[in-house]
Amino acid sequence: MDDLNWRDLAERFGTPAYVYDGDALARRVTALREALPDLEVFFSLKSNPNPAVYGVLRSHGARAEVSSLAELTTVLAAGTPPEDVLFLGPGKSEGELAACVDHGLYAIVCESFQELAAIDRLAGGRGVRQRVMLRINPAYSVSGSRLTMGGKPRQFGIDEAAVLAAGDLVERHPHVDVVGVQAYLGTRILDADVVVGNTTYILDLSERVATALGIRLEAVDIGGGLGVPYFDGEEEFDLKALRDKLTPLLAAFRAAHPDTRLIMEAGRYLTADAGTYLMEVRYTKESMGEWFAVTDGGTHHHMAAVGIGSFVKRNFPIELLARGGGDGGTDAPAVPAVDRWTVTGPLCTPNDTIGKKVALPGLAPGDLLGVRRSGAYGPSASPVLFLSHGYPAEVLVTEDGARLVRDRDTTEDLLAKYRP
Repeated sequence: MDDLNWRDLAERFGTPAYVYDGDALARRVTALREALPDLEVFFSLKSNPNPAVYGVLRSHGARAEVSSLAELTTVLAAGTPPEDVLFLGPGKSEGELAACVDHGLYAIVCESFQELAAIDRLAGGRGVRQRVMLRINPAYSVSGSRLTMGGKPRQFGIDEAAVLAAGDLVERHPHVDVVGVQAYLGTRILDADVVVGNTTYILDLSERVATALGIRLEAVDIGGGLGVPYFDGEEEFDLKALRDKLTPLLAAFRAAHPDTRLIMEAGRYLTADAGTYLMEVRYTKESMGEWFAVTDGGTHHHMAAVGIGSFVKRNFPIELLARGGGDGGTDAPAVPAVDRWTVTGPLCTPNDTIGKKVALPGLAPGDLLGVRRSGAYGPSASPVLFLSHGYPAEVLVTEDGARLVRDRDTTEDLLAKYRP
């Protein structure tokens, strides 16, 4: 990506745009699979649902974890075998559950006793048995994650105590084949020891659940939550340390359960580093001593850059990728000799701030900026319809060149769904 002609990309595909590095995607999933060969890597499409991004990851061994009919359709259309697909989510619709049963997915990750009864009814009506993994909200609370997903009252999963006390749960659901457990304790984890601690707990929990319910342990999903460093002071996740510490633990479990599928989910970790959000500076201005670069991008495309979930607003990595080709018009100010810029978008809200007091050289209209580490939770996790701007373009760069993998929304696209 450092060797790309960003000006050429901007002229070919327009700005703002998300640009994905296919080689980076391939390297990251390959490195994870090689470091942890005992684990099957399931890509969480929620982090980036673009079919082209998934296509690269799948071609390098990733399986699929989906949470909607659109995501399910994406992975099946890509040729993913149903036995390599998991469907998660705390509020699955009847249509989604029916699709899972009809396609014969490897497992539905069940998040409540009511959902289990619904799966049993749907499978029974079709004369089949549907494989299910129970998502468990553990009594254990993780430390060291940026977002905790278990150990507290949550909409996710069934409380550990409730599962262990469920008694004849299996017998009461004859059209459901309970084959294992899933737990997801936290996300944006940057410490290998936290992942090892989580995995230790989940593997032990799976054995206790199997004994309590009288099930065979065909699969255990340890979640994942591997993070990437976005902000100053954060360090890269140490994959070698994880390999060294997790391998003996997995080997011991494998010796006791040689036929159990061991699954790790990965989303952000696989895609974040591969993405750059490309923006063009439209105007520069000074206000009360602070310099602003107003771009054609914004938080409607990159809500993560606002700092959602953080107590303090911190900046994603932002770089000057290319200088502009024009003079910005006769009223454009001269390039100022300042090295701190507040980078904003075109929205009518002060919250549309991509980066505050970012270290950048003097900027001028037409300059291209890139928000790095933007390959996960980008436009699909952002309010793209705010001010009716719509989705940006998405571009995939591989050794074969750059190609458009999602059209940007036009005014016609945005207005077509309305009914006067």
